[in-house]
Amino acid sequence: MQTTQPPMRPARAAPTDDDIRDVIAAEKHRDGPLLPILHGLQARFDHIPDTALPLIAEALNLTRAEVHGVVSFYHDFRSAPAGRHVLKLCRAEACQSVGADATIQQVLAHYGLGAFGTTQDGRLTIEPVYCLGLCACGPAAMIDGKVLGRADAPRIAAVVEGQA
Repeated sequence: MQTTQPPMRPARAAPTDDDIRDVIAAEKHRDGPLLPILHGLQARFDHIPDTALPLIAEALNLTRAEVHGVVSFYHDFRSAPAGRHVLKLCRAEACQSVGADATIQQVLAHYGLGAFGTTQDGRLTIEPVYCLGLCACGPAAMIDGKVLGRADAPRIAAVVEGQA
């Protein structure tokens, strides 16, 4: 029996400086524009391009280090596009107390990834997060915005495979 691999994700053209400047211009007028600019870039390009940092810094009269500090502080901002499916695994204390750390390690090993990794075929990105708000039903996971309580590694894999 021959299995077929999921189709590769089409390559995206890298955003140009003008594309990035368009997003900056759309949000620059706001009070505290840095986070709206970053969210706008992520929404448009599915990540924060490295080339955006100096452009944002210049537009907002900040240093590149200040912009980088904000981007790296918030785990929802990505430096590369996510996979077609995003699996978030809770690492908060309530989930840790019921085995989340072991579950996370098993899931990462199953897919051969590290934290914040994306499979080579672009199908899945795994992100450890702190609290999905499902503390009474831990360990908790979220796949493409849908929460999953009492999530062990086999159950997570079954849900992920069902999404493909």
